[in-house]
Amino acid sequence: QVQLVESGGGVVQPGGSLRLSCAASGRIFSINAMAWYRQAPGTERDLVAIITHGGSANYADSVKDRFTISRDNAKNTMYLQMNSLKPEDTAVYYCMTDLTPYNSGGQSFRYWGQGIQVTVSS
Repeated sequence: QVQLVESGGGVVQPGGSLRLSCAASGRIFSINAMAWYRQAPGTERDLVAIITHGGSANYADSVKDRFTISRDNAKNTMYLQMNSLKPEDTAVYYCMTDLTPYNSGGQSFRYWGQGIQVTVSS
């Protein structure tokens, strides 16, 4: 089975930093795009940042110039460096990856991590 494991969340004060990691494992033939989403209570799940296999990245306006998404293709791992954190960044953050499993006939699928809590509070 394909599995995504997130780590690096926690509680920080406004202005602080955290780095989230997402490691993909399993019978993976290739990984295409990887992305971070977040969801606060009572809201929909929104895209935070996305990165292609080649390293092209896009960000939500609310996190531009504060967050940086990156990936290590050799490790099947994605990162989100979060700086200058604000209370409104508080949410459950989800890793998403679009990948092609072995023996899928070339089909790609989207997989989700379990979510990890980020709390920014004074």
